[in-house]
Amino acid sequence: MAPAKSVEARYSALHNLGMAAIAVAMIVGAIIHFATNSQHAPTFSLNDPRFVLFSVIALAMAYYIFLGVSRYVDRRPQIVIDRDGIVLGFGRNRRLAWDDIEWVRLRRLALRPQLQIGVRPETFVAADLRLSLFNLDDSLRPIRGVPAAVLVRDNGLDVTSSAMLDAVGKFRPNLVKS
Repeated sequence: MAPAKSVEARYSALHNLGMAAIAVAMIVGAIIHFATNSQHAPTFSLNDPRFVLFSVIALAMAYYIFLGVSRYVDRRPQIVIDRDGIVLGFGRNRRLAWDDIEWVRLRRLALRPQLQIGVRPETFVAADLRLSLFNLDDSLRPIRGVPAAVLVRDNGLDVTSSAMLDAVGKFRPNLVKS
């Protein structure tokens, strides 16, 4: 039997450029709308709540433009599943050895399945993954109620969570839980 091939998940070029393009289109659309309908345009004053609202929305769209372009440019793998374990990228670049992983499973969060990885508590603490409940664009999240586990969101990646679970099953089938 041939040895299992490693799986690398990178940021998807189409998804991330699409996200940036939609954000640009939304900003341009708002500018065109207010330029052609100046009576509906907010005044340039912090006292006008519409100006504040549209400014915050424009900043959010600018952030998504930056995020989409920077993820498009970043061709490093964000997840690597190989014979040595799992590498979690996303700015952390931490390897979890197979001996430090207790279980891996898929769970649905909203509409999409998400990969959950249970790690030995001492390894989880030592890895210092800097997980936050509030960072909405981070693909690594903590799992509520499971202190030593991480949720991997595949949004914007070129490999699905199901394919990542299949790769784990090829290297360590005993870790896959339902």
